[in-house]
Amino acid sequence: MTQADHILLSGGPAELGRRHGAARSHQLRAFLDDSLARLNHLLDEPVSLDALRPTINAHREAITHQTPDLAAEIDGLAQGAGITPDEAMLLQIRREILGYRRVPTRGDCTTYARAGEVVAQTVDLNGDLDDQIAVLEVAPAESGRRSLLLSFAGLLGYLGMNSDGLAIGLNLVLGGRWRPGLPPYLAIRHLLDNAGDVDEALKLLSGLRLTSSRSLTLCSPGKAAYVEILGGETRVVEGAQTVHTNHYLHPDLAPDDELNVFARNSSLRRLQACTAELADLPAAADAEEHFAVLSSPPICVPDDGDIRLERTVAAVVMHPGQGRMHVRPGDPSRSRTHVFTLR
Repeated sequence: MTQADHILLSGGPAELGRRHGAARSHQLRAFLDDSLARLNHLLDEPVSLDALRPTINAHREAITHQTPDLAAEIDGLAQGAGITPDEAMLLQIRREILGYRRVPTRGDCTTYARAGEVVAQTVDLNGDLDDQIAVLEVAPAESGRRSLLLSFAGLLGYLGMNSDGLAIGLNLVLGGRWRPGLPPYLAIRHLLDNAGDVDEALKLLSGLRLTSSRSLTLCSPGKAAYVEILGGETRVVEGAQTVHTNHYLHPDLAPDDELNVFARNSSLRRLQACTAELADLPAAADAEEHFAVLSSPPICVPDDGDIRLERTVAAVVMHPGQGRMHVRPGDPSRSRTHVFTLR
């Protein structure tokens, strides 16, 4: 059964990276050696590290400018894992290198939040990434704020929650021009490091130049919201309960949605199914009741053996007020729950 490694990280930025890299060195080396982080299993045309260096350098410059601590942590990751700085950076921008995928897909995350209570979601990815799952518990030096983060293949962030009670999930949405900047996964880490609630996170987010389109779902005591991002445009929708899949919901951004028709149909079905399931879910539902929602079709996307297609590789239920992250690695309908608690 797929496991989720639990990695405790503390110290300054470089030390956080070194500890992360050392803990995952064998896995990261093997992953990079597997058709260049499996990119060449997924792209129509093969790429090489040499060919990607201009892209890597452009992103490095943007990341260093906006979040110098994360840039230092990426360098520390390279040192700890015994990989090159370019390889460590490649792991952070891998999704941006894949870019838009206009082939038929069946899933790419279903996320919901209830204000002050829970953020829950499936994680739908291609590339068979359920063997690359880790949960990072991060305690930066000289900071009283700590975070629990779900990570894949050396990412410094993906989704997570912090000790102030802020939780953040995400969905891929497609639109606008993708460009060198701060990858959304690293932006989530930056928000959890530096924001205590939804309002602070949204204010920080407004000052960042992101690489690519996303929707982020945020929850802290008393508030839940999602923010859709398209180029330099953002739209925020607050509610006692929010549900998001993979198409733009805000009418200002929906006309620029680039999701292909097959993926859009899947996104609509999952949005409708999740909304219906939540109507019957009690306000005091526990993690296992939330996993029952996340494990049901069409919300849970099964594996059909094609590495190129998205499938559910994990499901997560975060109770930020309790400091608990519940993770089912792999297909959540077939795996057991792992519980991680902020210390």
